[in-house]
Amino acid sequence: MIIETLKTLFSRDIQKLKYEIEQYQNEENLWLVDAQISNCAGNLCVHLLGNLNYYIGNGLAKTGYIRERDLEFSQKNVPRVELLQKIEAAQKVVNQGLDGLSMDDLKSDFPIQIWEKPIEMEYTLVHLLTHLSYHLGQINYHRRLLDS
Repeated sequence: MIIETLKTLFSRDIQKLKYEIEQYQNEENLWLVDAQISNCAGNLCVHLLGNLNYYIGNGLAKTGYIRERDLEFSQKNVPRVELLQKIEAAQKVVNQGLDGLSMDDLKSDFPIQIWEKPIEMEYTLVHLLTHLSYHLGQINYHRRLLDS
């Protein structure tokens, strides 16, 4: 049950990420920052893609993805079409990673250590989902505040 719930919620939020990126009226505004908003939507999107591809892609789907976290926040002006393609690819990777899980797997440690000690898979997946949702909300506000 929880695996299907996680798959549904990850899929929902990844599709919302795609929607938010598509909704920018001016593509350049994806990369705007403001005195009160230090992370632009473009970098938050790249960060989320790196996070999903590393933890779920590399950790569960065994894709071999190598994360360059610093680039997630320093890379600029990635074309929207490229972001959208990467979102679609991340959706497939997340599905692949979650499809391979059993209920027993959820009680084992997540294969990549995020914190200073091993943490249970189910907890880690819920954390990754809430991380996605958190930054998705930031992207939504960024768009509504700076893409006018």
